[in-house]
Amino acid sequence: MKVIVGLGNPTDQYKGTRHNVGYMAIDRIAEANRININQHKFKAMVGSGFIGGSKVLLVKPLTYMNLSGESIRPILDFYKLDLSDILVIYDDISLDPGMLRLRTKGSAGGHNGMKSIIKHLGGDTFPRIRVGIGGEKHPGQDLADYVLGHFKDDEKELLSDALDKAEKAAELFAQDEFSEAMNKYSVGKKKRKTLE
Repeated sequence: MKVIVGLGNPTDQYKGTRHNVGYMAIDRIAEANRININQHKFKAMVGSGFIGGSKVLLVKPLTYMNLSGESIRPILDFYKLDLSDILVIYDDISLDPGMLRLRTKGSAGGHNGMKSIIKHLGGDTFPRIRVGIGGEKHPGQDLADYVLGHFKDDEKELLSDALDKAEKAAELFAQDEFSEAMNKYSVGKKKRKTLE
C-alpha cells in the first residue's frame, strides 16, 4: 500500500491558488487512474484504487495546510506503513512555475505544511515532490498573499505541464520506481529565469 498526499487548503476560497498545487496534483492523479476521492476519513478526503497493480490511497487533508500532519499520522498508524510508503506533493516558492524537485527526504524548508508533517511523523525520511509556484513575487507583496493568490495566465500552461509530470512521477512512486521518477522529472540546482 502506498499513500500519495497532496497538500492544500479546503473550501472554495482557496481553490486554484498557488498553495493548493498539491490538491491539483491529486486531482490529476485521480482522474488519470479513475480513482474517486469521495470518502471523508482521517481528517481528509481520500480515495483508494490501483496504479499499475499497486494499491494506493490518494489523500487531500482537510485540516488546513499548517496542520497537515494531524491527517497523515493516523493514516500511517492505521495501515502500519513506513515513512517511505508516503509521498507528499506540495508547493515550493523557490522553484519557478513548471519545475519539479523530487527528494526522498529533507527538511521542511520553511513550508508550514511540511513542518507539521515532519513533526507528527517524527522524521523527514519520506519522498516528496515539490511543485514550483514561482519565486518572483511583487515587491512589497506579503508572502501569504502571494501563495494564496492565483496563477497568472502565462503560468497556467507551465503549471499544467508540471502537474502532468507530477502525476507520472507519483505513478512511478506507487510502483516502487521513485528513483526513476527522480532521474526523469526532478530539476537539479534551483533554476532562475534570466531576464533578457
